[in-house]
Amino acid sequence: MDETSIKAEVRGRYAREALKVRDAKSSGCCESSAGACTDPITSNLYADAETAQIPAEALAASLGCGNPTTLAELKTGETVLDLGSGGGIDVLLSARRVGPTGKAYGLDMTDEMLELARDNQRKAGVQNVEFLKGEIENIPLPDNSVDVIISNCVINLSANKDRVLSEAFRVLKPGGRFAVSDIVVRGEIPSEIRRRLELWAGCIAGALEDREYKVKLARAGFENIEVEPTRVYTAAQAKDLLASMGPEPDRIAAAVDGKFASAFIRARKAAAL
Repeated sequence: MDETSIKAEVRGRYAREALKVRDAKSSGCCESSAGACTDPITSNLYADAETAQIPAEALAASLGCGNPTTLAELKTGETVLDLGSGGGIDVLLSARRVGPTGKAYGLDMTDEMLELARDNQRKAGVQNVEFLKGEIENIPLPDNSVDVIISNCVINLSANKDRVLSEAFRVLKPGGRFAVSDIVVRGEIPSEIRRRLELWAGCIAGALEDREYKVKLARAGFENIEVEPTRVYTAAQAKDLLASMGPEPDRIAAAVDGKFASAFIRARKAAAL
């Protein structure tokens, strides 16, 4: 499974999701309407007070596994970067949290998602936002330029996570915070799951083991690293999620029972001496 093929599969999948939202069709890892989505990963992540602040299309395009805007403890005046910003929900929420003296960047490689995100920005009337086209492995921002990096179930999709974390470390200011939601693996899983290309674009097959995530963050230069599970997925939930992604969902679901979790991953870049 090569990096180029994985990236093409992910880009294609998220382009289709953006077009579904534009056509007022379903979105998310599940295939129900956004309002009725019962997928255990993507559902019920945002409070009503938060969703009331953003366009319905931003919520409909949400494919995340957590709410990093809340967990990151954003402060007025900070500069925030969302890796893999999709339809823009976390960027728009972040922009409101940092206020007019702060700024929120969204980075995405998919033209259709960027177009949707910019439409959502216009509808929300938020000025302190900029959506950038690019890859999370090559962030188009200068060194030491952002206070906080967030991401929502995106880093697991990259085939070069060391590069992603190295780039995140580069663009963070000294003392900056890494605060992402992502899928992590807890224990051994069948290798065939990682070989199925479609699962890389379905929030599962590219996930790191929780301990491996810590090792990679430390290797990139981060400190104060924490991995906090927020939702652990059962075989029954995995069966529902995997049913449309390949044959033999019963066997696959049994093999991953309790092995996958949404988690909040925190780390810091050391402050300047």
